Amino acid sequence: MIHMKYDATELPDNPESLKRIIADLTAENEQISVENKNLSEKIEHLKEQYQLLQKRFFGRSSEKLTKEDEAQGILFNEAEEGIETPPDSSNEHDSVITVETHTRRKAGRKPLSDDLPREEIIYDLTEEEKKCPCCNKERPPIGQEETEELDIIPAKIYVIKRIYKKYGACGCDEFLNAEIPEVKSAPFEKRMIPGSIASSGLLAFVFTSKFCDALPFYRQSKMFERIDADISRATMCNWVIAAYEKMHLFFEIFEAHLKSGAFIRMDETIIQVLHEEGRSPQAKSYMWVAIGYPIRGRPLVLFRYYPTRSGEIPDQFLSGFSGYLQTDGYDGYNRAVRNNDIVHVGCMAHARREFNNAYDSGKKNKDSRAFKALAYIQKIYKIESDLRSENLSDEIFIERRRKLAAPVLDELHAWLLRNKAEVLPQSLVGKAISYTLNEWDKLIRYLDLACMTPDNNEIERAIRPFVVGRKNWLFSNTPRGARASAAIYSLIESAKANRLEPYAYLRFLFSRLPHALDRESVIKLLPCFLDAYKISD
Repeated sequence: MIHMKYDATELPDNPESLKRIIADLTAENEQISVENKNLSEKIEHLKEQYQLLQKRFFGRSSEKLTKEDEAQGILFNEAEEGIETPPDSSNEHDSVITVETHTRRKAGRKPLSDDLPREEIIYDLTEEEKKCPCCNKERPPIGQEETEELDIIPAKIYVIKRIYKKYGACGCDEFLNAEIPEVKSAPFEKRMIPGSIASSGLLAFVFTSKFCDALPFYRQSKMFERIDADISRATMCNWVIAAYEKMHLFFEIFEAHLKSGAFIRMDETIIQVLHEEGRSPQAKSYMWVAIGYPIRGRPLVLFRYYPTRSGEIPDQFLSGFSGYLQTDGYDGYNRAVRNNDIVHVGCMAHARREFNNAYDSGKKNKDSRAFKALAYIQKIYKIESDLRSENLSDEIFIERRRKLAAPVLDELHAWLLRNKAEVLPQSLVGKAISYTLNEWDKLIRYLDLACMTPDNNEIERAIRPFVVGRKNWLFSNTPRGARASAAIYSLIESAKANRLEPYAYLRFLFSRLPHALDRESVIKLLPCFLDAYKISD
């Protein structure tokens, strides 16, 4: 912008010329005011971003409102609360103060589980010590004192030596004239990886240690060295790939059952793959995750590796699925929704996160509007939690949830519309309001089914072990390895979701799968059809 300069001593005497100068200066001043306003908004936005990053690195990560937040919220929302509360809704003489009760945890350590095996060691007096020093009679027993301590036996590795007896030809004339094989032996045991030294138990241990406990293969190799077993990192990597490539039928059936229910959750997270054709080692690849519910309360969790985040991926994966799909606000799912008979459901946790960023961005004066939105969302979650604790039938649950939650959602929507025009669009609270309004139709669709929840947190919990593991092993070497890793994560997270101990399930699966020759036999091995007692046999 070119600023006009005028010398006050050389101003023209012509009124028309003076008017033009005044008009030019006025227009320039207005333009400067607009620029100053834009710069002020930009500075405020950058301050919010800086404070938010400070909070993310050094502040608490919980998004829950604390008691202090609620008390402060009441103070700085006093005027707004007064406007929105109906004047006849309460009487100051009839007001009641409710104090929430709380339970205090009992001091001391938790008792040891009754399910743990126990070895009893009895300490008793000698026969001589039991005698009375006065009359030499034996003292009467009056009870006993007991203490318990935990002991552990470190991992023990041993060799299973399988011996297959062989028998030769019989010397009788009939045998010699008959067309019978001369050598006969016991049939070989079917194994998950024929020809390897890995038993089902060792595969289960190695896979659980990495994909459940985030222990990289090179650390496991060092651990095996200490117990005189030479198992290299490369060997364990090959076991993962070999096991996965023998499970194509299993995962085909796994995916079909995952998509057989009425509801699927999906999300994705980044992964780095070093050696992928046509891509640099620094390129972002993605691990996609889906949770389906073939049986109520018995989900299947499927991890899938893809090099991109393209909308083609959920479109391909969800082909043939009909029902509800819950995701975050990523637009990549829209194509799958358009091309299939799918109802798209949003995630309230992502909306809450936006408002939490605006409220708890590190500023001394917290944003009252963000607090108001968080308070509405807290009410929605409270209603959901209270109703689920009552174990209602689906029909009654849906009816009562609509009756209680719909009015709160309507109030929140009206509040968002009122405040949209009053906030800076680029501010944190402005972005939160815009995000929530853009997703609104999806956010309220959870009301349709009893099995759906307001948010997609279940799938984020399923992804978390992968993210924790990624911090230890950092990357996958090849796409083949990434696909195999995704398969093992699917098995472990599905086992956990069905309350199965991951090591026990993998050991059970790897010992049974080589004998499962048809689809019916494979179906019985899916974690959603198993209970703990079945895999302990």
